[in-house]
Amino acid sequence: MIANSDVSFTIAPGEIHALLGENGAGKSTLVKMIYGLVRPDQGRMFLHGEPYLPAKPAEARRLGVAMVFQHFSLFEALSVAENVALGMENPPKLRDLAARIRAVSAEYGLPLDPGRRVGDLSAGERQRVEIVRCLLQDPNLLIMDEPTSVLTPQEVEILFHTLRKLAQQGTAILYISHKLEEIRALCDTATILRRGRVVATCTPRERSAREMAELMVGASLSAPERTSAPRGEVALAVTDLSLASPIPFGTPLRGVSFTLSEGEVLGVAGVAGNGQDELLLALSGELRSPAGAIRLMGRPVGALGPQARRAAGLVAAPEDRYGHAAAPDMSLIENAYLTAGVRMGLTRRGFIDWPKTRAFTEAVIRDYDVRTPGPDVAARALSGGNLQKFLMGRELDQGAKVIVINQPTWGVDAAAAGAIRQKILDCAARGAAVLVISQDLDELLEIADSFTVLNEGRLSAPRPVRGLQRDEIGLMMGGAHGMEEATIAT
Repeated sequence: MIANSDVSFTIAPGEIHALLGENGAGKSTLVKMIYGLVRPDQGRMFLHGEPYLPAKPAEARRLGVAMVFQHFSLFEALSVAENVALGMENPPKLRDLAARIRAVSAEYGLPLDPGRRVGDLSAGERQRVEIVRCLLQDPNLLIMDEPTSVLTPQEVEILFHTLRKLAQQGTAILYISHKLEEIRALCDTATILRRGRVVATCTPRERSAREMAELMVGASLSAPERTSAPRGEVALAVTDLSLASPIPFGTPLRGVSFTLSEGEVLGVAGVAGNGQDELLLALSGELRSPAGAIRLMGRPVGALGPQARRAAGLVAAPEDRYGHAAAPDMSLIENAYLTAGVRMGLTRRGFIDWPKTRAFTEAVIRDYDVRTPGPDVAARALSGGNLQKFLMGRELDQGAKVIVINQPTWGVDAAAAGAIRQKILDCAARGAAVLVISQDLDELLEIADSFTVLNEGRLSAPRPVRGLQRDEIGLMMGGAHGMEEATIAT
């Protein structure tokens, strides 16, 4: 299988260039070749007119290429300065490095305290550490992979201001994102890949987000359609749930209360690290809760584990697709059995019914357009977006009464995101109660009936989505406690 075929494009100094494509289009492989993680089979690359073929990332960095990855590579127990030093070939003394960090972060509007422990930082602040670490290299080319996936709207504006300033100073920026409105607002040019080949180059501000999405997938797209259904009984009730976090540097839950009815989609917004993982652990049964704090169809389930809750009708899909939602070295068939075995009846007389499990796996692959050679492939062999599609299909297709999902469309392209959102709405239409945790505000505003914000482990009072303003939501996500009450009062 060829990841990239005859790909050609150029980036000029001071240009912000978008790299677009659906999941499996070859974006990750392409930037890995530029950054020295993968060696191309053929073709040539040039940097400032000179032949360029880095054997490893250290060589790419030495030649002026830096990259901010989608997944942060930081040690939470270390300080900001110590983390930055680990990414340098010959780091100076920490005192001198701290001074440089303060100067660079102030210059680009990304304030950082070099002495703070990374485990105490917000997701937005952690991203600043990654960016400042790159800026200290004085890069000629900066590659950014899905940089806004964990940021509030206000933090996105700060990031864009920084990138525009870098571009004005002559830095070329290669920007990967599935958020097409951001591409239109930020980027000068876009190269669009489809199945490993360049299919178009365009000026984003001259195209609509829908036009670019259709170029990516080669087909027309339609927005998810909501089927009106009467609201049913309360399916999930959480009352004054307070729990310590089992995650190092995690956020405890503090008095979380809400109800979720049959046919309802409740959207939970919040910047990463404010208790989202802990909430999912508590609801899924991986983290036990006090008696009576969680009720499923009126029944207390706080003492039940994940499989018992699945049998009772609650399924959950965590954010971390590698190692939590999936076992990377196991096949898709085996991964399907891990969570669907109980609800889909994939066991027969104490043994796994492999033909039935294979049939379920193949149905998910087909229905969610998972790009894979087959169901026997290991989960880690799939691109992040295709694995995400598989994991969402595995949970959404089990006919559960209550569905809890953290980041349902994380890292998937526009077409796949639309398809997953439609499946969520279809589940609600058949009477399922769905709780969606997401940092994508557009997603929540599109599919949710009710909206709430999780901040520092506290959940705001749920409100109807209709009438909510993005600026107001962003302030709530950033920790403006009482914003929802103040708005209601006015």
